[in-house]
Amino acid sequence: MKAKKYWEMTAAELATATKHFDVEDIERQSRALTPEERKQWRRVRRKRGRPKSGKGFQRISVSIEKGLLKRVTAFAAKRQLTRSKLMALLLEDALANSK
Repeated sequence: MKAKKYWEMTAAELATATKHFDVEDIERQSRALTPEERKQWRRVRRKRGRPKSGKGFQRISVSIEKGLLKRVTAFAAKRQLTRSKLMALLLEDALANSK
């Protein structure tokens, strides 16, 4: 039998279903993390920062026609790139070819 979703339960059903959480000093039932678990916990808690590339980055505002932007976004997604990364690659290529 499939359990009811919490938001579909009556107050009495909800109280019964969550009774196991009504324990004081729940931390006494816990254990220390293993080194591997601690490493995973640190990785999960780490704030996602922008990866440093070269000398960092500078945000700029560029106007692009909407249709072209849509095509660029699709092109980048197809190649599993961000738009920023795609633009950087295209600019690097243009600069290299201009010499």
